[in-house]
Amino acid sequence: MADEKEIAIPPGVLDDPERREMLRAWVAHEGLHCTLNMGQWGEREATGWGVLLSDVARHVANALHESSGLDVSDLLEHIKDVFNDELDEPAPPSSGGFIQIQ
Repeated sequence: MADEKEIAIPPGVLDDPERREMLRAWVAHEGLHCTLNMGQWGEREATGWGVLLSDVARHVANALHESSGLDVSDLLEHIKDVFNDELDEPAPPSSGGFIQIQ
C-alpha cells in the first residue's frame, strides 16, 4: 500500500522496460533519508550521479520558474551556490551508513 505522502511516478515512465528508480529521498525526524540505486553506471558511477543531480537541479529550477515566474538562470545559480556551500560545510553533517541490497 502506497503512503499517501509519496509523490507520483512521472508520466511515460511505466511504459519503458528499461526504467529504474535511481533515488528516493524523504525528510523525516528532521533529517534527510535516501535510498540510492548504486552500481548503474559501472566505472562511471560518480559521473552518472553528477549528471543525475545536475538534471534534478534543472528540474527544480524549471518547476520554481513555472510556479513563481522567477528567472531560471538566477534560480539555477542560487541552487548551485547553496549546493556548493553545503558540500563545503554540511549542516548538519551526514550520518548513517550504506546498506547493499541484492
